[in-house]
Amino acid sequence: MSFQPKAAEFRLGIRPPAESEIGAILSIFESEVRAGKMLPRSAEEIRKRITDWLVITDGDRILGCVSLVFFNDELCEVRSLAVDPAERGGGLGSLLIKAAIEMAKQRGMQRVLTLTRATPVFERLGFRRDFVANFPEKVWKDCAPCPLRERCDEVALIYPLYDGEES
Repeated sequence: MSFQPKAAEFRLGIRPPAESEIGAILSIFESEVRAGKMLPRSAEEIRKRITDWLVITDGDRILGCVSLVFFNDELCEVRSLAVDPAERGGGLGSLLIKAAIEMAKQRGMQRVLTLTRATPVFERLGFRRDFVANFPEKVWKDCAPCPLRERCDEVALIYPLYDGEES
């Protein structure tokens, strides 16, 4: 499956965001938050962990974003994946997931977790289904205080970065 951008003039790049781009990041997933599909993120929360975020750009325009949350020395989570509604369906989300996986590898992680409703996207990239209860780090940090925990419909998926070998 090859990536086909919607417009031939795209000059795509994936990079860490600048603090001045936090507003653009928030606006990308604003409609998803309003629809109850994503939990809100504050500008301050993003600012504190800006080195754990990536954006995909077309020139100066931010088209999408993703972040990693680190639970311990071996487990992190792909979170806050969002693509501008006008740009969805062109593979930008998959590019962001792949970039987040690469960032996790560079930081020495062993496994990448995600909780998502977009399971087909992640499964096509090699994530496999699991149970959130197998990740107490996630449950205690994020799920227990989550206002949606009683009606959560997200699926836990895991991506092992290494096949049990030390790198």
